[in-house]
Amino acid sequence: MNILVVGNVTKDVYLNLDDRTENFETDKYGTRWLDLSFNAREHHFFNRCSSLGGAAVTLEVLKKMELNPSISDDTLTFSEENFTPKNLIETYRYILISNEEVSYLSPSNFKKTVFIPPAEAVDYLFLDRSTELDLNTTKKINAYLDISPKTKLVVYVRNLNNQFLNSLLSRANLIFLENPDLLPEKTYALEFSTIDPQKIISISENQISYLKINEKLFVERIDVLTHLSAYSIISATILGGFVLGYSVEDSLKMARTNVENSKLDSVLSISELQKLSQDIDENNQLELIAANLVLPKKGILAADESGGSIKKKFAKLNIPDTYENRRSYRNIFFSTPNLEKYVNGVILFDETARSQTDDGQNVVDFLISRRIIPGIKVDEGLENFDNSLETYTKGLDHLENRLAEYYNMGLRFAKWRAAFEIRLDEKGNLITPTKLAVKENCRILAKYAFSCQSAGLVPIVEPEVVYDGNYSIQKSAEVTAYILDTLFQELNSLKVNLHACILKTNMILAGKQFVTPSTPQEVGQETAKILKNHVPNNLAGVVFLSGGQTVEEATKNLAEIEKNGPFPWPVTFSFARALQDPALYAWKGDNANTDAARSAFLTRLIANTKIL
Repeated sequence: MNILVVGNVTKDVYLNLDDRTENFETDKYGTRWLDLSFNAREHHFFNRCSSLGGAAVTLEVLKKMELNPSISDDTLTFSEENFTPKNLIETYRYILISNEEVSYLSPSNFKKTVFIPPAEAVDYLFLDRSTELDLNTTKKINAYLDISPKTKLVVYVRNLNNQFLNSLLSRANLIFLENPDLLPEKTYALEFSTIDPQKIISISENQISYLKINEKLFVERIDVLTHLSAYSIISATILGGFVLGYSVEDSLKMARTNVENSKLDSVLSISELQKLSQDIDENNQLELIAANLVLPKKGILAADESGGSIKKKFAKLNIPDTYENRRSYRNIFFSTPNLEKYVNGVILFDETARSQTDDGQNVVDFLISRRIIPGIKVDEGLENFDNSLETYTKGLDHLENRLAEYYNMGLRFAKWRAAFEIRLDEKGNLITPTKLAVKENCRILAKYAFSCQSAGLVPIVEPEVVYDGNYSIQKSAEVTAYILDTLFQELNSLKVNLHACILKTNMILAGKQFVTPSTPQEVGQETAKILKNHVPNNLAGVVFLSGGQTVEEATKNLAEIEKNGPFPWPVTFSFARALQDPALYAWKGDNANTDAARSAFLTRLIANTKIL
């Protein structure tokens, strides 16, 4: 199999700056650039390395996949060791790295693409992402394809706004499309909308729900990759997979594996790709479940009240706390028409997961049949530390056995809550939570999360700063930030896969007893700031608890948080009382009111999903 690659070859020079980031700025596309007006004497380089760039990366991938690649350029020679320019003039692209941020310094006169028709026909002609198409190059490519009908054309499209693309796209066998959301509505490629979508592979920073290959991953591996080289690795690996006869799914899997495990000048061989791709099957499944739990415009219903919590709810309305009443109450939510339009998943209590709907179907199976992912609360409540007001969460004993049983029942995610109460002394100094309590609870959360993923369940970790207290919004922000920092340190120490983990957290707002209630605008701004600064970009998603707010407060505050986006991960709700209380008060323990209760519940669902 012969593949001819068309594109530019550059010399990438990686320069690690010190960790100050004030001189980096973001353009309208979200790309980070270095402000060249900065005082260079105040910065220093502490590492420098070079690598091949442009189409050379593509050739390196295809060579490792044993596909006999060559480059269509007469200014380079290709050997087993390296690519060597035939002249002394090289095109340098400087890549500056500082504190996990990247900027690019590129020359304005990049060497133009050269297309040399091969002496013998090739099986594939690949137009790399670095290809610069002009009228002359396009004519040469089309002329070659006219006399080589068996050659398949693969095109990597960075920008559809190119007048020379039409003739190539119409005859392409496979198209890689980069960042379609950032492209102009009107393009020269007017025929693009008529192309068979089965020919198109989208390589986009928004495609994290399947590939998990985006700039978040690149920041994690900035010592060895940037998104420029990663894009080339992705497209070349997928192409190689197709040529070798792999399915779309397996080719995508190999592409992800190659990006996550490659180093500069050292991508994976085909045998390494095959082995590692098999090893990540389980993680792929977990990440897919996590991504589906936070799909846009939907939330997660928390219907996991323990026996004690639901007993208190019923007592307020004089509803007898019987098994049948509990089953009927919860069934209101599961049987609400069109529930699957508003929720991706439902968190159940153990009793509920073993119960039946009105028609005798198991609740777990019923939810699955409605394309809703069933989950389970697995913590066993709070226990006080010895001689302390503070609590830790019970349930680690025999957790592995319980998780295995839940998995066999069809449940695919779990939730664990840790509670932190803010108490201040008369001078406003923090009494609780203490560092010891935060550390221990976060350690427990991390151990639970690791156990979940080992058992095939996606963990939702819920460190809640309890709303019922007398503290300011600033104190809420300070405590939440410290808890989140500690939590992710513990999760990382156990190597929990954050791509398959969801954070359920409190909003940042003043305690219920504080003299000045927080406005929705304050809640939105402070919550967004804390999350952006203290939650890793590679998390699967963030969902909010309502935490004792009224139904209206929870919805208004969620709306303001959304306004302060965009966020690097999906953001949605996982409310309990803020969704269920109106239904409970409409039902009142009388099944004659079931339809009214469903209507009240549906009203709250619509109100919250509308703002997402």
